[in-house]
Amino acid sequence: MKNLTSQRVAAVDIFRALTMFLMLFVNDIPGLKDIPHWLEHAGMNEDMMGFSDTIFPAFLFCMGMSIPFAIQNRYRKGDTTLQVIAHIFWRTLALIAMGLFSLNSGGIEGGISHQVFSLLMVAGFFLVWAVYPKSEGLKKYVFIGMKVVGVLLLSFLFIYKDLNGKPFHQGWWGILGLIGWTYAVCAGTYLFTGKNLRNNVIAWLVMILLAVMSHSQLIPGDYGSRIILLPFIPSDWTLHTLGMSGVLTSLLMLKYADIRKPGKFIRILCTLGAVMLIAALCSHPYWIISKIQATPSWLFYCLALYFPLFGFFYWLTDVKGQTSWFSLIKPAGTATLTCYIIPYIWYAAQQLLGIRYPEILGSGVPGLLKSLIFALIIIQLTGLLVRFRIKLKV
Repeated sequence: MKNLTSQRVAAVDIFRALTMFLMLFVNDIPGLKDIPHWLEHAGMNEDMMGFSDTIFPAFLFCMGMSIPFAIQNRYRKGDTTLQVIAHIFWRTLALIAMGLFSLNSGGIEGGISHQVFSLLMVAGFFLVWAVYPKSEGLKKYVFIGMKVVGVLLLSFLFIYKDLNGKPFHQGWWGILGLIGWTYAVCAGTYLFTGKNLRNNVIAWLVMILLAVMSHSQLIPGDYGSRIILLPFIPSDWTLHTLGMSGVLTSLLMLKYADIRKPGKFIRILCTLGAVMLIAALCSHPYWIISKIQATPSWLFYCLALYFPLFGFFYWLTDVKGQTSWFSLIKPAGTATLTCYIIPYIWYAAQQLLGIRYPEILGSGVPGLLKSLIFALIIIQLTGLLVRFRIKLKV
């Protein structure tokens, strides 16, 4: 990016922070009464996109934007391609493992409850994937020992569930698992295409085509579908297209963005948004708008929103310098995984201790305000943990 090649792009962190803040909010509102239906997730067969249905795909879009910067940064530090591939593999494995543990955290009657399982699971996550300071001597071996304890703890939870008749199952992979799969596909694609904008545009269009094909009858026969669509990769390519759209946005930013003359980059994003809106309107007669089904119309409507919205945040933060407006939620953009995991601790502790909110906070505007404040508290707690060097990183 002109004039910002060696700097951190504020818009990326802030867009991710806002997305994480809203994810905490929408994850807390289920169970509230008398709230607008448009705030909630739409049902599987309901032809609509609730506000909650736009948050997870926005996070995938943000994740995709980070990929080119992260991989190029590893190359600048001297990593070889093999080392980068290893990093992508282990990061993917960590996210999928966390997703599967979260998905299988339900308790066992007469044994470990869901709440205790969740607390032990989070403890294992922090022991294994915490950012440990570089050290020598005794401290180094203490940190290694803590990681080993974390691995043993997670292994115990896995074996315990299996032995008590509730074995781990893949299900739908969980949120973190889907993020892991999307990251693997998009990061792997970027390694193959490199910084070449044309090649990445082609890869993006291919993913859109695969997403459309997976929801149509364009591929005759089950055998052809199994070969071409690679069904072991979840989400019918829709989620991966969201991530790849973020990759494309960053590459466009690196090529065209200029904080002194931002118009060209912003116009490109607005044009892409308009094209996606046309695609959404054209596809809607064939597919309902459904996040759960990951339909093409849902994909296109999401992208019609994200492309120009990121352009706005780029103009507001990197061009106009209004980053201070978002200081309150900044930790959510730089310690995102930590921020996502912390609520597991609160929800489990709340249920174990029998803590109940006042009845007035269970519905309507007071309930929504409670969820907004909850999201802000979690973000501030994340910032506090980061100051004490307690942070998850995969």
